[in-house]
Amino acid sequence: MAAALAGAGVIALTLVPVAAVLFRAGGWGQLGPGDWQALRFTLLQATLSAAFSVLLAIPVARALARRRFPGRGLLVALLGAPFILPVIVAVLGLIAVFGRSGLLNSGLEALGLPPMTIYGLHGVVIAHVFFNLPLATRLLLQGWLSLPAERFRLAASLGLTPWAMIRVLEWPMIRRIAPGAFAVIFVICLSSFAVALTLGGGPRATTVELAIYQAVRFDFDLGRAALLSVIQLGLAAVAGLVALRLGGEQGFGVGLDRRIDRWDGRTPAARAIDLVWIVAVALFLMMPLATVVWRGLPGLAALGAGTWEAAWHSVTVALGSTAICLLWALPLASRRGEVLGLAGIALSPLVLGTGLFLVLRPVVNPLSLALPVTALINALVALPFALRILRPEAEAIRADYSRLRQALGLTPLAWFRLVLLPRLRRPLGFAAGLTAALSMGDLGVIALFADPDRATLPLQVYRLMGAYRMEAAGGAALLLLGLSFAAFWMFDRGGRVNAEA
Repeated sequence: MAAALAGAGVIALTLVPVAAVLFRAGGWGQLGPGDWQALRFTLLQATLSAAFSVLLAIPVARALARRRFPGRGLLVALLGAPFILPVIVAVLGLIAVFGRSGLLNSGLEALGLPPMTIYGLHGVVIAHVFFNLPLATRLLLQGWLSLPAERFRLAASLGLTPWAMIRVLEWPMIRRIAPGAFAVIFVICLSSFAVALTLGGGPRATTVELAIYQAVRFDFDLGRAALLSVIQLGLAAVAGLVALRLGGEQGFGVGLDRRIDRWDGRTPAARAIDLVWIVAVALFLMMPLATVVWRGLPGLAALGAGTWEAAWHSVTVALGSTAICLLWALPLASRRGEVLGLAGIALSPLVLGTGLFLVLRPVVNPLSLALPVTALINALVALPFALRILRPEAEAIRADYSRLRQALGLTPLAWFRLVLLPRLRRPLGFAAGLTAALSMGDLGVIALFADPDRATLPLQVYRLMGAYRMEAAGGAALLLLGLSFAAFWMFDRGGRVNAEA
């Protein structure tokens, strides 16, 4: 019953705005040559971005899973920082490192080597990998830590070689987790807007989301915008179905929740390989963040009352989004539910926002509902991430404990309270932290609905930048980064992927 109600809510929130846009437009529009070029570029960059993110995340997650070192917990927590950054803030950090006058090109110039440019296809892919490599790493790390310690003890007692351990223990887990991670990242990159806008480098590097923006903002061709949005939805649905087809259903077995000791990682070569991967990913992710912090510190003193009020609005929206998203995600944590949840990031937020504006305008002033509507849309956008985090563990729990539930005659409430919720503590905390942070830094629907009294912090950053108050904008961006990371850390803290072990 709960799953049916949650699914009905997601379907209604997805289809009603699109129907309103179509009704207002009077039917479907037509695609032009530029739209087809945008579609081809979108598929290419999304495929490359998702593939690189997942492939690079495998050795990084493996290294973190079998290493214990001072600061490991902090590093695991910081892995969420790039993904939860407001996009435009992160892009500015990437330009400071990889741009024409960035740190990398300064080093290349000092060595007498030709400079690189971050604009174009490779720049878009680098930015997407920066955002999504941490997400893929955390998803795979959850999978590694779900393997019972007894499996590794048995492998050690049998004298399995490292390659045999990969084939018998680790590869089945990777095969189960990686397709879903690829699908989620692929869909994220399908709807790329700010990254392509700032780093695309011209009409040949335009995404479908940018084409939708042009259709709505400049041409007011709602029919073409709706058609592009439905195409985006169809591509995301196909990606989700393929991922579910490739992913396995079996769990990893029941263990005694002991600490996992990795005998296969004690050789000097294994230690050196893990160290290289951990240091490389830490530098790649932390250097842009450091530039954001360095440039934002002087602007903290320039923050006014309007910025602090916007920060409070962002906190309330984030808490509301987290509650709504988890109420949807817990009953929908299944294969069908995950495909349904992909609609949240597959459909353009611009189309959803425009449709909601058209639906609400006859009955109420949409500006008065700016914050609740933003919280609702943010929960829908974060739902696929929450489902990807929760579903593998929830299905494993059902497979491992369903007979015990039947033998004890547990009621649904007792099953949820005594079995499901305690064993979902780690992924549930991660999902809640991710949802809160994404909502904190989102600049989407609020830009369509907000008035001066209801701005969130990301919108306030954009307003300060538009007023050429760059120092205050840098300080507000740093405040936004701090609040986003604090929200992520507070929720994720309850089960931080066993970082303290």
